[in-house]
Amino acid sequence: MRSTLVRQFGDPEQVIELVDAPLIEPAAGEVEIEIALAAINPSDLIPVTGAYRARTELPFVPGFEGVGVVSRIGPGVRDLNPGDRVIPIGASGLWQQFLVRPAEWCFRVPDDISDSEAAMSYVNPLTALRLVEDLRRYFGSLAGRSVAVTAAGSAIGGMLMKLVEREGAVPTAILRSDKSRGRFDAEQRVIVTDGSGLPPATIFEAVLDAVGGTFAGELIRRSIHPGGTLIQYGALSNVPVPPAAIAARPDVRFAFLWLRNWVHSAGRGAIDAAFARSFAGLRDGLFSSPVAATYPLGRLADALAHQADPHRDGKILIDPRC
Repeated sequence: MRSTLVRQFGDPEQVIELVDAPLIEPAAGEVEIEIALAAINPSDLIPVTGAYRARTELPFVPGFEGVGVVSRIGPGVRDLNPGDRVIPIGASGLWQQFLVRPAEWCFRVPDDISDSEAAMSYVNPLTALRLVEDLRRYFGSLAGRSVAVTAAGSAIGGMLMKLVEREGAVPTAILRSDKSRGRFDAEQRVIVTDGSGLPPATIFEAVLDAVGGTFAGELIRRSIHPGGTLIQYGALSNVPVPPAAIAARPDVRFAFLWLRNWVHSAGRGAIDAAFARSFAGLRDGLFSSPVAATYPLGRLADALAHQADPHRDGKILIDPRC
């Protein structure tokens, strides 16, 4: 079967190989899934660079998000059948034609959700839901609270802006360039900054941060109200938040959300409920994301180059069947 493989850490465009791999017979409790579409996310590429090498074992197949059809079932599988459309989660490995995964880590897709929607229904929507739930637990209510979203022009940034607004909060989009300003209504608060700073007297009660680095450090130092919080869920800068910035503001809560930790501790019922909310958000447009392009797995190099294009507008999907 067609597959990808990472044998060494490095630049994803250089170290992710296209390989022929053997098919694996599903064991007891497992199912084989033919992957229809898989997404490319920063969370797929960051482990390839070696940023998480302490918890990333080589070699591995990348890809945390996608959708496919059950093609074979192992002994003892009762709740899934060949032909069922599912989202397999819990580990990487979706950038290949066939994937064997425990049936308990596969979640059915409703008939009215398309493959492209299903392929983007996991990482961003569930992360966004967890972030807003964290804010709700911390503050009790978000009504009237000022919440900033960094990298707000991204797919998940747009979701977060909508979600916190639905909660009654006052969101501010922080953008790295004017390119994404047109995605926001004229009455929405938008700040464009190159990361060197924010306008004077810009204060928020909460920041949802996907950037990290010195910019997140400056937000903690200067732009969060006492008793507020900064929740980091990404590190687009590839630089950690300076510990000194966190230590200098003991009156501000700093937290890090890693979806994988929640997924592996939440239990099947909670994850089912989260996917139900994700599917509902896809139906009403809350979690809709544009697709910039879909590439066959054989053109992985083109897909990765497009992913790295700073002018890309939308998600890159991979079709491992061709």
